[in-house]
Amino acid sequence: MRAGGISATLSASKNWNPTAQNHPTNQIHENLNPKFQIQLKNPRKVSPISCFALNPSKTSNQPIEKDATNKPPPLVVVGSANADIYVEIDRLPKEGETISAKNGQTLAGGKGANQAVCGGKLAYPTYFVGQVGEDAHGNLISEALKNGGVHIDYLNVVSDAPTGHAVVMLQSDGQNSIIIVGGANMSCWPNTLSDENLELVKNAGILLLQREIPDSVNIQVAKAARSAGVPVILDAGGVDSPIPPELVTVVDILSPNETELSRLTKMPTEDFEQIRQAVGKCHKMGVKQVLVKLGAKGSALFSEGEEPIRQPIISAPKVVDTTGAGDTFTAAFAVALVEGKSRDECLRFAAAAASLCIQVKGAIPSMPERKSVLHLLQSH
Repeated sequence: MRAGGISATLSASKNWNPTAQNHPTNQIHENLNPKFQIQLKNPRKVSPISCFALNPSKTSNQPIEKDATNKPPPLVVVGSANADIYVEIDRLPKEGETISAKNGQTLAGGKGANQAVCGGKLAYPTYFVGQVGEDAHGNLISEALKNGGVHIDYLNVVSDAPTGHAVVMLQSDGQNSIIIVGGANMSCWPNTLSDENLELVKNAGILLLQREIPDSVNIQVAKAARSAGVPVILDAGGVDSPIPPELVTVVDILSPNETELSRLTKMPTEDFEQIRQAVGKCHKMGVKQVLVKLGAKGSALFSEGEEPIRQPIISAPKVVDTTGAGDTFTAAFAVALVEGKSRDECLRFAAAAASLCIQVKGAIPSMPERKSVLHLLQSH
């Protein structure tokens, strides 16, 4: 069984220690920020430690519980898994035009799988809950998850739908346009998730969701997490539809990029003041914290009633492929947060991971290892 809370933190944001942090399961540190706490529930016999939390409204001076095995509670990712069909082109085709690609290949991807592999490669215990079809693409994804250090005990193989896939049109400047075919990600889910899946979620340290699976699934797992005091991060990427209020109210951190923020709020997001106003609408929807990915302009974490925390990008010497950069950022932020880093440190850690991601082609192949992230942070 897996426990419900852990704390691990760094000192000043520039004092990163690769030796100490390469194995987070061996490091337990005290909480330095009592404003950022959450009380997680766990009925098992445990020894208490203190822990950071995501929602200031849940501030508690009571210790978080941790099981006797000293294993940190896992990052649980519930979401999509796709076969990404890459085509490398100089430019996007115009309407009615046919152009030739310079190259093409199929790689494992999907926002959920991307984020899970990011957690695994950052040396944090990570479980993935999702669906693939009984086909070659499903095998490709299963192998990629395992090779990324992800536990796939809860990956379901379905016979009535193909594995989801995406066509990624990658331009020479590293920018991409993507078309998604949902497949098993969007169909064949049970009306009620199994007790085993929900128990996994309730014993997580943090739950990470996206919008490439049915909202009904996200709502079930988010409610299970909330009932157990497990923080929930929802990446807003995925279907182009409003987020159901039933889901919004059980999310601790909403993480859109600028385009997704504009789409969700129906407000412009061309500059930081417009972004601030759009985030204000998210707060009114019931989300206390909004983590906005701003591309080349970095990122910003907005907590209701506080000034936003801004994080510039950590520049990459060359941008090869931006696919998966947002997933890397969100997952790295989640890992840093569940380890107990301060919000500023979480943003820096995530920025470093995203910087490394865009220097490699492909989503899952580009996910950085922890030692590389820490090395980059030490040099900046």
